Amino acid sequence: MPEPASRRVMAFDFGTRRIGVAVGQELLGTGQPVALIPARDGIPDWQQIESLLEEWRPDLVVVGLPLNMDDTENDMCARARKFGKRLHGRYHVPVEMVDERLTSFEAKGEVMAAGGSRDFGRHGVDDRAAVLILETWFGQRENDAGA
Repeated sequence: MPEPASRRVMAFDFGTRRIGVAVGQELLGTGQPVALIPARDGIPDWQQIESLLEEWRPDLVVVGLPLNMDDTENDMCARARKFGKRLHGRYHVPVEMVDERLTSFEAKGEVMAAGGSRDFGRHGVDDRAAVLILETWFGQRENDAGA
């Protein structure tokens, strides 16, 4: 596995209708949106995920964990954890979970501030939320290194 600073990391914003995907380099600490994957009741298009993993070849995958504001878990946390376990089981890639509270809310704010569509039902922000999840993970690594 590459040195931690040079790792390519892929992030997923898991949802029951859509799954946002972003990728970035740990050295740069930033990410870019790469895909919105359709899902049916939380079941993703595994072939599309496999194609993205083959194309980007991440050294690590990060999955957002939608904790409640009081740090407790909810049903979506269990589904996100299950998704992470399936990613690891199917593709043998290391998976880490990261707190993703308010990332979708923040992503919607960014889209609206930039004058984008407010029709989030049709034009999801899940790929942008995946970028925020990835950047949160990068920020946690920086904080851990500086502590």
